[in-house]
Amino acid sequence: MNLFIFVSQCQWHGNSSLDHCTTAPVRAHRHPLLDDHDNIIFYRSMTEKKTSKHELKLDRLSENEKQKLIIELVKIQNDGTVEVDIEKSAPVASELLELSSVEGASFYVDDNSLSPSNKSIPRLKIAILVVGTRGDVQPFLAMAKRLQEFGHHVRLATHANFRSFVRSAGVEFYPLGGDPRVLAGYMARNKGLIPSGPGEISIQRKQLKAIIESLLPACTEPDMETGVPFRAQAIIANPPAYGHVHVAEALGVPIHIFFTMPWTPTYEFPHPLARVPQSAGYWLSYIVVDLLIWWGIRGHINSFRKKKLKLPPIAYFSMYRGSVSHLPTGYLWSPHLVPKPSDWGPIVDVVGYCFLNLGSEYQPKEQFNEWIQKGTKPIYIGFGSMPLEDPKKTTDMILEALKDTGQRGIIDRGWGDLGNLMEVPENVFLLEDCPHDWLFPQCAAVVHHGGAGTTATGLKAGCPTTIVPFFGDQFFWGDIVHKQGLGPAPIPIAQLNVESLSDAIRFMLQPEVKSRAMELAKLIENEDGVAAAVNAFHRHLPPELPLPAASSDEDEGHPNSIQWFFIQLNRWCCLPCPVAVQASDMRIVSTFALKTANCPSAAQPPPPPTKTSLPNSIRALTSTPLCINNAGESGLTLEPEQKE
Repeated sequence: MNLFIFVSQCQWHGNSSLDHCTTAPVRAHRHPLLDDHDNIIFYRSMTEKKTSKHELKLDRLSENEKQKLIIELVKIQNDGTVEVDIEKSAPVASELLELSSVEGASFYVDDNSLSPSNKSIPRLKIAILVVGTRGDVQPFLAMAKRLQEFGHHVRLATHANFRSFVRSAGVEFYPLGGDPRVLAGYMARNKGLIPSGPGEISIQRKQLKAIIESLLPACTEPDMETGVPFRAQAIIANPPAYGHVHVAEALGVPIHIFFTMPWTPTYEFPHPLARVPQSAGYWLSYIVVDLLIWWGIRGHINSFRKKKLKLPPIAYFSMYRGSVSHLPTGYLWSPHLVPKPSDWGPIVDVVGYCFLNLGSEYQPKEQFNEWIQKGTKPIYIGFGSMPLEDPKKTTDMILEALKDTGQRGIIDRGWGDLGNLMEVPENVFLLEDCPHDWLFPQCAAVVHHGGAGTTATGLKAGCPTTIVPFFGDQFFWGDIVHKQGLGPAPIPIAQLNVESLSDAIRFMLQPEVKSRAMELAKLIENEDGVAAAVNAFHRHLPPELPLPAASSDEDEGHPNSIQWFFIQLNRWCCLPCPVAVQASDMRIVSTFALKTANCPSAAQPPPPPTKTSLPNSIRALTSTPLCINNAGESGLTLEPEQKE
């Protein structure tokens, strides 16, 4: 694997001028997962403090004093973003950069150590951990389906709200803690990172604790419906699934981060949650946001590490506080919209959008079909999962803007309860739960909150776009859309009114804007982000990834479906036992019975049989092809399974 991080080293010569601030690469380091012989050592302590050859005054700072460096450097804005103004606090910025370069290791792994994309990959049990709204889940569900085509056993763990959504796609589901409606409401009320009051702190802590504590079971517990055992051999996660890297450390498995917004430090643009007046502060903004987030979650994480994972706690300024900079990372946007920054090394990929393509099977209601066909293409207006302070006021505003511009409009009610009208005008259609990939091609332009998934679908459809950001990365995507000539400047929800919305609609209807949107749509159409994401995951797997044991599709002592069947049949213990039983050995039952005395769970009373456990095991036995390697095989080169 190859990993390269740049560190900004700012030097001020007697003044606070930014003319002397430079961005330069620092020395190379061995990857923490590799020993001197290039062997994978994932269990090496990820919390060991790095020491500097040179004594710095920062070495004498306490944890509280180091935290004060950040407080002096940042200002939380009303929109929830973090202002990082290094011109106002140049010495503080310099010290923080120095501290980061000393206490947080930067890594470089040679290009040649990257695993080839066509290498032999064993069939793996992969846990995908996703925290967020439906738009956050969709690209990971598309990845899960493609990974299954390569023979992997994939479990998508996300909020219980999306159980039917995931299972209907044919992917195993496991519930994570946290409620996306509560999380979205919290973010909308607090505009981002910092709770606005004691009540909000309580909500944040409860949701965060539920998410973190559900991560380990999501990677190790049997399927909750079938009882089939599962233990992750690799983890895919998005950054808000706080605790992902710690679970991977405890299990000793590789982890790959995928996300819909930039999370890796770069000097080309600031962190999406930061506002940085000077370009020299772009790289620093990632450190600041990372440390602010860690400030809020470190208590939960360290408790989780000590009590659940049996790992040592992590210091505030540890490199492994939760940062993803040292991990293989894939970004889920089109490189034609935001090219990969030149300072992101080969451990980082911009793979493209990952579309689920739900619209191909969607059948609209006849009433909606008739409305769409009897007039000009409408303007779509909807804010997805974003809660609204005054839905009626926002609805009236939308109706007035459509009337002012003479346009037809689709109002997507979403979670904000838009369009609660006694009488609906003829030029308006109220819509609920329609796949955007079917809907947006029917529209002349789109107005939405700027969620990454909604933005992607609108651009793929060639729609000029107006983004009305509420919080977070929505401001970032609004700026990108405007800079690319695909829509007007973003209109923060607090500034949305009839005049600004009317002006935005007129801007989007200009022929040159539509032309630019169609040009980008053609480029996106030729991308296959799902294939690129799966390829990146395979390519970044450790070269010495342990293969399944001979004659097994091993999972905690259950080499294959036959053994699991007999284990369910005999119900000797509540957990799979690590016994070496050959699938061809006709003495499986007796061998298993003799070995249960050595199983740590044998002393525990067995759980009562369920009505579904044995039938499901039998069904799995007859429907699941066995994946058995002969002794000495080095794995199979996987290609997507051909469907007849």
